[in-house]
Amino acid sequence: MKKLIFAIGFGLLFSPGVAVSQTGWKAGVARANITPQESMWMAGFGFRNKPSEGVTSDIWTQAIALEDGNGKKVVLIAVDNAGIGKELSDKIRGKLKTLYDLDKDQIILNNSHTHSGPATSAGWGRDDVQKEKIKRYAEKLENQIVEMVGKAIKSLEPVKIFSGNGVVRFQVNRRNNIQYKLHLQSEFNGPNMYDVPVIKVQKSSGEMLAVLFGYACHASMLRDYKFSGDYPAYARMELEKLYPGVTSLFFQGAGGNQIGHPRNTIENTRQCGKDLAVAVERVLSEPMKELSATLATSYSEIVLESDQIPPTQSELQEIASNRNNPDSIRIKAREDLDKLNRGESIIPTYPSYPVQVWKIGELPLFTLGGEPAIEYAIKLKLIFGQEAFVFGYSNIMMAYISTPLILNEGGYEGSSAPFSSYMVRGVKWGSNIENRIIQEALKLARQVGVEMAPKKYSIPGG
Repeated sequence: MKKLIFAIGFGLLFSPGVAVSQTGWKAGVARANITPQESMWMAGFGFRNKPSEGVTSDIWTQAIALEDGNGKKVVLIAVDNAGIGKELSDKIRGKLKTLYDLDKDQIILNNSHTHSGPATSAGWGRDDVQKEKIKRYAEKLENQIVEMVGKAIKSLEPVKIFSGNGVVRFQVNRRNNIQYKLHLQSEFNGPNMYDVPVIKVQKSSGEMLAVLFGYACHASMLRDYKFSGDYPAYARMELEKLYPGVTSLFFQGAGGNQIGHPRNTIENTRQCGKDLAVAVERVLSEPMKELSATLATSYSEIVLESDQIPPTQSELQEIASNRNNPDSIRIKAREDLDKLNRGESIIPTYPSYPVQVWKIGELPLFTLGGEPAIEYAIKLKLIFGQEAFVFGYSNIMMAYISTPLILNEGGYEGSSAPFSSYMVRGVKWGSNIENRIIQEALKLARQVGVEMAPKKYSIPGG
């Protein structure tokens, strides 16, 4: 009888189509200092009219490579930067494919969105000297990230992985509150989502190897001309004091319409960073959910559209000839003029918006490109459960990702869309943007086996 039970169990274990974790997790970490060694143009604030003037805190990139019990690998990359655009992102991910056989679905490239980091796109440069500095920095950053990922993969070791959620409340909705009057208000209007997602990576010895944590809030508290990682950097510093030798990685959430309060000074920024670190510490100090050693990943790039009329030929000629417009916009305007001259139509679309879903053990993780409003995180967590993690600012940065309500209301976040020459006249995303993205997330979630939460929810278009 015992032999029969063993035979049945052995047959089930090795039957075709049955994915069984053969071993546990492995993880490896690496980091690199990416602080510029020279004065150069910064990204994040359009009001800046001169290059950087020093450093408040070094800026970093960190990577953690994970391997599940079946040998599947993924890598999560965190970068202190306002946002890495499609061109640079594709170069980085292309090299990771060539060197380490990592497909796009196996890579998360997340930007902290610090507004005190260096520019990586020549469009920020005001002259040829600055544009050349930006080009050199972007090339160096590309190589640093690729080399760092290689080090993380080479350092893989057995680990256990745990997840949990904390709470911190310095996030304020900047659309529904007056930004310069926050200090006069006793309460703030939402919507908000104060979650602090946390992943703990623990060595077989019981020591912690790494902690990954996130928050959905603009890293725009400092507005000077000095390089800084803003509040995420202060949070990492605090955690690395509490846990010496541990690598901490910050991942930006769906904070497109969220800012921090208090703000505008180093002291305020440090306070928010410490508050975030305390929230992470609380999660780490209590029982967390251990995740089984299985990985499933999915990724796609979808077309997002505008439902507005594109610029006329005369408008495009004005855009192309206006030297006050960034080169990227002027070049796109000339390309569109050439299309019109050939008798072709020009349609304002963005063809490669990234949506991504991972299942890390039992943990659903969603990433969206650009700067998604907090409503996307709220909706995804309503659909898939409050334990789901939602990151914005991932893989490709191009524009704010608004909801139909924000588009209807207008304002700063409602009039940002990456249609290059169309941006001059404030062309908006189409009103189907939210439905398009949520439906894609639903499709990708099904591919990796992420189930919807038991609570019924009305899904747009579903």
